[in-house]
Amino acid sequence: MHLKSLKVFCDVVHRRSFSRAADENDISQSGASQLVHQLEDHLGIKLLDRSKRPFLLTSEGEVFYEGCRKIVERYFALEDEVRTLHSEVAGRVRVASIYSVGLHLMDRYLQEFLTRYPKANVRLEYLHPHRVYEAIDSDQADIGLVSYPKSSRMLKSIPWRDEPMVLVCAPQHRLAHREQIGLEELAGERMIGFDQGLTIRREIDRVLSQHNVEAQVVMEFDNIETIKRAIEINAGVGLLPAPTVVREVEVRSLAAVPLEKNELVRPLAIIHRSGKELSMTVRRFIDLLERVGRDVPQTLHNGASVCAPQAESAVEMTEAVPSH
Repeated sequence: MHLKSLKVFCDVVHRRSFSRAADENDISQSGASQLVHQLEDHLGIKLLDRSKRPFLLTSEGEVFYEGCRKIVERYFALEDEVRTLHSEVAGRVRVASIYSVGLHLMDRYLQEFLTRYPKANVRLEYLHPHRVYEAIDSDQADIGLVSYPKSSRMLKSIPWRDEPMVLVCAPQHRLAHREQIGLEELAGERMIGFDQGLTIRREIDRVLSQHNVEAQVVMEFDNIETIKRAIEINAGVGLLPAPTVVREVEVRSLAAVPLEKNELVRPLAIIHRSGKELSMTVRRFIDLLERVGRDVPQTLHNGASVCAPQAESAVEMTEAVPSH
């Protein structure tokens, strides 16, 4: 029984697809199917119930899959560790991130990592928050970058950084040149907000309610980029994490005003599946994120610098629905 057969079987189950598992392993779809059949013949049991669409794991298949997954993960982690002993980090890192972590920040992290480890391969995918969790749960990503991390026995969360929220408005707005602003001053302001189903919206509403401010939300969107575009045309003001508007403030398409008591912060975290054997390359990438990602300078409208408080060489990027 070869390790490749075990990996193909795990990939078939992860992706619920023979064709996607075949692509992952550079073999034909029929080749992937044959390897699974050979495993079943060797064990003398059916691992998959192919009478259902999509196929389902049999009870024996579920037990076999869990064991195989651990074996395959441990082998590749060991392989990567041995390479590292030879001063070579050459493994793969699969990262799933919410869009608003920031392309410019991630580009900085990736370039530094690949400069240090030119034989590493980093695959970065931007996803909607719930899909980041799905990618970790289904082992389609090694680590995830999320805001307001959820607690779970199946996931381990590593606090990464807390981003201060700021009032964002158009440069011509009457509040644009303020040094600071109190949340109570937002009463009656037209606001561009997040969709009500998002955690960041619930947190903003909670803090505004503490100040007896009833937000006059005139537009709602599920992502920061669209909110910024609406604020740029002066349709209203918004409360956004400071790092997400650094570029716009620099080119003066938006203004950012710090909150007086810094009462709103967006926590970011690095998540991975609990109990999963992380490769040395993945651990090195996490170390880099923790080292360079916690102190992120933001240049605001008045020129002040605010830092977020602590709490084969290739980069492949794919982009999905941007969100909070």
